[in-house]
Amino acid sequence: MLNMVFLMNSWLSSFNQPGLCITVAVLLHYFLLAAFTWMCLESVHFYLALVKVFNVYVPKYILKCCIAGWGIPAVVITIVLIINKDFYGNGSPSESNPFSNFCWIQENIVFYISVVAYVFLIFLTNTAMFITVLLQIQSVKSRTQKRSRFWKR
Repeated sequence: MLNMVFLMNSWLSSFNQPGLCITVAVLLHYFLLAAFTWMCLESVHFYLALVKVFNVYVPKYILKCCIAGWGIPAVVITIVLIINKDFYGNGSPSESNPFSNFCWIQENIVFYISVVAYVFLIFLTNTAMFITVLLQIQSVKSRTQKRSRFWKR
């Protein structure tokens, strides 16, 4: 969906309909955040599968993942829309604004908070999960090598 909305964005913004442009910008923002949220959930799942291997039963795990994967981006978008729906749009056409025929977030501070900071937090989470999984794999590998040396004697 993210790719479809992105590819249709310029064409839909050419109709010069503010409501349509706001809708397209909201959808683009939502699907972008949802894609990154699902990436974060994948890293959490990877952590649970490789580090917390035993006794990890989460009741209704898929339902909780779906609520987080689709719900957290919806909360962010709802907050932005409640504050001011005009944060979305295609801006005023000018030579200094290269995104004038593209429906997206118009305020820089909103963009930095609702996209850049969001993606950065997910990047930090993914990095922490990755390092934890690597350390766990290294630990298992070193324990296996010690056992095999012990049995070879």
